[in-house]
Amino acid sequence: MKKNGVIVLIISSLLVGCGGSSNSDQSSASQRFGDRFGSGQRTTSVETQSVNVGPIAEQVRSFGNIKAQNVVSVNPQVSNRITDIYVDLGDTVSQGQVLAKIYDATYRDQMSQARSQLQQAKVALQRDSSQFARQQQLMEKDLTSQSEYDAAQATYQNSQAQYQSAIASLTQARENFENTRVKSPVEGVIVSRALEEGDIATTGTPIFEIANTTGYETRVYLPVEDWRAVKIGQEADLRLSNQPESSAKGVVSRKSPQLDPTTGLGEVVVTLSQAGAYIQPGVLVENVISITTKDRVVTVPRSALVEKVETVVNPESNTIDLIRSYSVFVSQGDSIAKRREVELGIEQGDKIEILSGLRPNDNIIVIGHQGLEDGSRISVASGQLFKAPVQQQIERPASNRPQQGAAGGNTLQNLSDEERREARQKMQGMTPEERRAYLRQLRNKQSADSTSND
Repeated sequence: MKKNGVIVLIISSLLVGCGGSSNSDQSSASQRFGDRFGSGQRTTSVETQSVNVGPIAEQVRSFGNIKAQNVVSVNPQVSNRITDIYVDLGDTVSQGQVLAKIYDATYRDQMSQARSQLQQAKVALQRDSSQFARQQQLMEKDLTSQSEYDAAQATYQNSQAQYQSAIASLTQARENFENTRVKSPVEGVIVSRALEEGDIATTGTPIFEIANTTGYETRVYLPVEDWRAVKIGQEADLRLSNQPESSAKGVVSRKSPQLDPTTGLGEVVVTLSQAGAYIQPGVLVENVISITTKDRVVTVPRSALVEKVETVVNPESNTIDLIRSYSVFVSQGDSIAKRREVELGIEQGDKIEILSGLRPNDNIIVIGHQGLEDGSRISVASGQLFKAPVQQQIERPASNRPQQGAAGGNTLQNLSDEERREARQKMQGMTPEERRAYLRQLRNKQSADSTSND
C-alpha cells in the first residue's frame, strides 16, 4: 500500500458504541491496533508548536474619546438677531475669520449718534478753552474778579470731561458695531453650533465651540490597581475598534491624585504625539498603556496552559483558599507527552511569559492536551482541532479517500519525520488562509510524486 493511501479518521463515537461488544470483537480490535498503540495504551492526536522567544509587555487597556486639548467657546459680545451664519460643523476656520453676523442697524445708529456727540463736545471744549484763556489774561492784569476766573476754569474742565466721555462713547459704539461680526478667536475646527439664522444671540450664550487642532488627548478612568501601575511618561498605543493596528501614539501626561469617591476610578490623561487620519475629536479609541516591557522572553499561548486548582481550608479564619498551579505538556520525540510545571510572568492578550519550566527549543502541545497524563502516548498532527481526547487511526484504500478532509492531517502523515517538523515550523506564523494554501501545495507535490512513481 502506498503512503498516500493512509488517512486519519476520528472514530471516538464508534469506539463508544462498541463498548458492549464480545470478547472476540475486542480481541480483533486489539490485533488491529495493538502493534500501533502498544499493549492497548491509547494514543492522543495533538498539535504542537515551538516555544516562542520574543518581546512581551504588561499593558493596561481602557477606552476613551479623543478630545482637543483646548476647546474654545465663541460667545457673542452684543445681543440681537442673527442674520447670517457662514460656517458649519466640521469646518476648519482661521483666527479672525468671520463666523456669523448679527443685525447691526441699531449699533450703526448708536455709532452715528456717538460721533455727533463727540463733535458737539469738541466744539464746546474749543469755546470754553478760549474763554478760560481770556480770563487768564485778564486775571494777570487784575481786570477780572476771582469768581469769574473760577467759573471759566470750571466750565473749561467740564468741557474737557465731556469731550473725553464722548470719545469713550464713540469707541464703545464702534466696538459694538464691530462685534456684530462674530469672529473666531483661534484656528481650529467647528465642533458645535448652537444657533441658526434668525435666532436671537445673547451675551454669555455660546454660538460655536472650536477645537484647537494643535493637539489631541484622551481621558481614561481606571480601577485602583491599574491606576496605581500607570506612571506619567509611559507610552500608549491608541487603536480604533475596526483597526487592529495602532492608529495613534501618545504618552501619559497627567494623572489624578486621588480616586473618584463615587465611581472608585482614577483619571489618566494621554496626550497624543502622533495621530493618523482617522483620529478626530469624539472618536472612541482603545488606549493600550505599556507598563513593563521585556525584549527576549519565553512565551506560550494561553491555550497551552493546564491549570490545577487546590482548595485549602484555613482553620483559623474558617475560609477556603484556592491555590493555583500551571503546567504545559511538551512533545518528546513526537510520541510522548511530558508534563512541565511552569511559573507564569507577564500576560499580554493571549500570550503569557514563562519564567521557569521551559526551554526555547521545546515543542509544546497546544491542541489535544486535555486529559493527557505525564508519559501519555501522542501522535502529532498539524492543522486539526480535535474535539475528543482519544483518536485512533485505521487504513482505507486510496480510492475511498474523501475529497475534502481536515486540512493538513493526511498531507503531513505522508511526509518523513524531518519533513513534518520542517512543515510545522513553517506553518507556525501563517494565517489560516496561508496554511491551507501551503498544504494544498504539499498535496499537489505528493500527487505529482505518486504519479511519477506509478
